[in-house]
Amino acid sequence: MQLFSNQGTMKKQVGDQLERYAEKFLGENGLQILETNYLCKLGEIDIIAKDNSDYVFVEVRYRKSEAFGGAAASVNRSKQSRIVKAAGSYLQTNKLANRVSCRFDVVAISGSLDRLDYNWIKAAFT
Repeated sequence: MQLFSNQGTMKKQVGDQLERYAEKFLGENGLQILETNYLCKLGEIDIIAKDNSDYVFVEVRYRKSEAFGGAAASVNRSKQSRIVKAAGSYLQTNKLANRVSCRFDVVAISGSLDRLDYNWIKAAFT
């Protein structure tokens, strides 16, 4: 009998790889990546980037299918609130609060790992 499962570790590795794919996708579409996996006591932000002068806080989500709303629908109000608070912390820490404009995007990834579809939702929430 196995007491511990590698499923959580494997899921994290896949998630990390999908975040790298999203990072590459955003870079290819004109965003300048500033930081990844920003972590503070208020939450985590997958990708922080700049789009011209705008700071962009990006949540990356993956679902194999669009059933039950898909990847984008999984960014619920609670998750949005944590991202907004973490973004506030980032802006405060970097002395950018009230000095820059920002937006919150979602990169929703679906499909099998050998054929991924990207849905980049700009200004997905506020």
